[in-house]
Amino acid sequence: MIIQKDISLENYNTFGINANAKQYLNINHIDELKKALKLYHSKKLLVLGGGSNLLITKDIDALVLHINLKGIRIKSETETHVIIEAQAGENWHNFVQWCLERNYGGIENLSLIPGNIGTAPMQNIGAYGVEIKDVFESCEAIKIDNQSIRIFSNNDCQFGYRESVFKQSLKEQYIITSVCLKLTKHNHNLKTGYGAIKTELEILQIENPTIQDVSKAVIAIRESKLPNPKDIGNSGSFFKNPIISKPQFLNLQKDFPKIPHYVVSESEIKIPAGWLIETAGFKGKRFGDYGVHNKQALVLVNYGNAAGEDIFKLAQLIQKTVLRLFKINIETEVNII
Repeated sequence: MIIQKDISLENYNTFGINANAKQYLNINHIDELKKALKLYHSKKLLVLGGGSNLLITKDIDALVLHINLKGIRIKSETETHVIIEAQAGENWHNFVQWCLERNYGGIENLSLIPGNIGTAPMQNIGAYGVEIKDVFESCEAIKIDNQSIRIFSNNDCQFGYRESVFKQSLKEQYIITSVCLKLTKHNHNLKTGYGAIKTELEILQIENPTIQDVSKAVIAIRESKLPNPKDIGNSGSFFKNPIISKPQFLNLQKDFPKIPHYVVSESEIKIPAGWLIETAGFKGKRFGDYGVHNKQALVLVNYGNAAGEDIFKLAQLIQKTVLRLFKINIETEVNII
């Protein structure tokens, strides 16, 4: 176990922000993690996964624990379902493809989401009508202060829209080490009615789609809208889609008759944050080395050598403008440090 000092994190966050970590420790085995936490749990720590949901605004005066635990296995199965356990450091999209190769269904709509397995439950990642909570069986996590192991069930995680107990009451108390998902082996429940999936399948001339076809459609849609972090630094969707009351929506609809929306319940309506940001005039705006992507207003980008602080200030400007124009507060989906 070797702690490195003054390490650049540029290659460890998808925004490509060049910030330094005072101390950095790569974790490849659960025993290494236990030992590190036993020695350093009282120190200031930053737990790093795939770095895809992170905006670094300054050098990190802490010990960075980079979780690179690897491994995928079938934990159990029945005639209809299989429970897959994946270690926290596995890449999410690679894991989805691993499942699709074996015809395991349930996460095909979540193809091409950046990041690692370990952070997926924290964020309750979701796309095109599916969230990880829909297939989540359990996860194993280690408590930072005493290194005890706990198994969290679906209910324990208290999943919400891009939320979980790990972002709320148990924030910075646990590190997820592995995740178990319950997937279908056949008779898959395809969800093709959300967003542009059905249209994309028609373009591909697919009438009876498989889970592999749905994945291909999702990948095509995402690639047409979202920049590859390898080409342009970004963290995907920077803001959450706000949920507002029905009376507030009806009032807003008077001024904006064509405002897109999704009914959440009898009393709540979800508004696409991308539409709010685009209507506010930010889509495609560039400020030197950073800006808002020209194809998707939800995505803030680093075109080269932008500072995280600059991107954060842009996010704040967008929030203030949207609040002023629409009386809606849009929250960040990305963790800002």
